[in-house]
Amino acid sequence: MNRRNFVKLSSAAGLASCLPISCLSMQSSTKFKLGYQLFSIRDEMAKDPIATLKALKKMGYQDFEHFGFDADKASYYGIPTKEFKKMLDDLELTFSSGHYPFSDYLLKSDDELKRYTDKCIKGALEMSSNYITWPWIAPSQRTVDGFKRLVSKLNMIGEQVSKAGLGFAYHNHGYEFDDLDGTTGYDIILNETDTSTVKLQLDMYWVMHSANATPRELIAKQPGRYVMWHIKDMHKTSRDYTELGNGSINYHDIMPDPTTSGLEFYYIEQGGNYTENSLKSAETSANYFKEQLAQYL
Repeated sequence: MNRRNFVKLSSAAGLASCLPISCLSMQSSTKFKLGYQLFSIRDEMAKDPIATLKALKKMGYQDFEHFGFDADKASYYGIPTKEFKKMLDDLELTFSSGHYPFSDYLLKSDDELKRYTDKCIKGALEMSSNYITWPWIAPSQRTVDGFKRLVSKLNMIGEQVSKAGLGFAYHNHGYEFDDLDGTTGYDIILNETDTSTVKLQLDMYWVMHSANATPRELIAKQPGRYVMWHIKDMHKTSRDYTELGNGSINYHDIMPDPTTSGLEFYYIEQGGNYTENSLKSAETSANYFKEQLAQYL
């Protein structure tokens, strides 16, 4: 389905907006692949990316968001792009999005950023990805002036990526919700970026950790713009990451309506703090999601 027409073409859209979340799973005909953000398992990806992906597939994961693009070498996880894509095709797996290190270019010229973005676009197209995602900014950039500069870059990249036939999104952490003299970085991003070319990837852990709003409340302000989600849990005492079902976030209560969100892809994630190891955590989260949360999508 064409992502631009997703909300329009959803036959359940009108009805879903007035149904409780418990009914949405029964009404929605939309199917989402079980996704995983590969930063969660970066230690295993560094050792043997293909063996790791095979192990994740056995757990039920079908779609992934990467972080491992090398623009200079045109490779993913040390493997040339075309070769890596062939391996994914053989495994019947997809990379629908990727986190690209745009933060390194925030203080560089527009021309330098455009040239780098062209390399990202080429890689994403060769991987048959749907989205290119800006994932992070450095601590020194988390000021009003830094976010103002950021939105200018986001708008520029969004237009460039859109012209190439791909989607572009911004991924939040917690620092975007810090007070900056009566505003927040997230307010600046929401209000000063082009909603048609700069979409949003909602990290629900960081919203619950740091924002004065719930995921549903954020989505209600700009419905249809939150095209991707990160789903992860928060340790009950340390508030660090933990496996789904082991933490304090009750997704039965806070899971947003995917139709209102404009959801196209979601990724389970755990950036660290594994109970045993990264592979076991991936399996624990997959099992919990399939048993407890898949009903909402």
